[in-house]
Amino acid sequence: MPARRLSVVVTRRLPEVVETRMKELFDVDLRDPDDRMGRDDLVAAMQRADVLVPCVTDMIDAGMLAQAGQRLKLIANYGAGVDHIDVASARQRGILVSNTPGVLTEDTADMTMALMLAVLRRIPEGLAEMQAGEWRGWSPMAHLGHRVGGRRLGILGMGRIGQAVARRARAFGMQIHYHNRRRVHAAIEQELEATYWESLDQMIARMDVISINCPHTPSTFHLLNARRLRLLKPTAVIVNTSRGEVIDENALTRGLRAAEIGGAGLDVFEHGAEINPRLRELPNVVLLPHMGSATIEGRVEMGEKVILNIKTFADGHRPPDLVVPGML
Repeated sequence: MPARRLSVVVTRRLPEVVETRMKELFDVDLRDPDDRMGRDDLVAAMQRADVLVPCVTDMIDAGMLAQAGQRLKLIANYGAGVDHIDVASARQRGILVSNTPGVLTEDTADMTMALMLAVLRRIPEGLAEMQAGEWRGWSPMAHLGHRVGGRRLGILGMGRIGQAVARRARAFGMQIHYHNRRRVHAAIEQELEATYWESLDQMIARMDVISINCPHTPSTFHLLNARRLRLLKPTAVIVNTSRGEVIDENALTRGLRAAEIGGAGLDVFEHGAEINPRLRELPNVVLLPHMGSATIEGRVEMGEKVILNIKTFADGHRPPDLVVPGML
């Protein structure tokens, strides 16, 4: 008699090739239509599944995990960040958590550079003028932005993505600086020609562009708070493709409106889709709908990692991308 296949519940639609492979391997409940599960739906899913496959829009807290029952054994997160999951509570209840690190590094770094260019060269303003049919021809003083080459880039978080951003920025002629929990290996510093700052305050006060590439953890919540934002040069630009909670969004908005900060390129926001409406009004701000990792190739690779984690677990082994509280 064949072994029982794991029951897997997927909370959002995934690329067709990923869903098809999951169907071949597991007893899968796919999401259709592709809308966000409510709290009660998530709890019900955890009660009937051996494995839950959530994503960043699914907030899974201790109270929900307490209702999951005995069946759920693995939360195979579709994404690298797991700040939406109470990992410590899950582990206490014998529920493993895995993620999909590494596959979105290059895509997110590409979008970081795109946002830098968009803000510094005022690309959205030019695009809006063209789409409105208001352009009347070239003039020497129109649409003046700032040159990227020669600017100092301060990277907050020098992990995989931070290093990928640094490599791209070097190709544009930027000077690389960084702040990190721990100083990276000397060989990496030498390769990137990167200057390490132990003091975040000292670094951000001297940078032309700040790129946020650190995860959201209790220690990074509002790491760029009102006090630190006041240290920025009035011409400085902030780019965030990591997590919105790292910045005090209200303080950032006040600084941008008062011309105390030169501009911002944001792909993530402190309160998810609930964006401060005053940000939308500012011409020196570029807002994107959390699309930094949105490539077909990246989404498929994320799905392949999820499948590998589930399959390894089903075979009685430790998932290769297991998340433990000490990593956070």
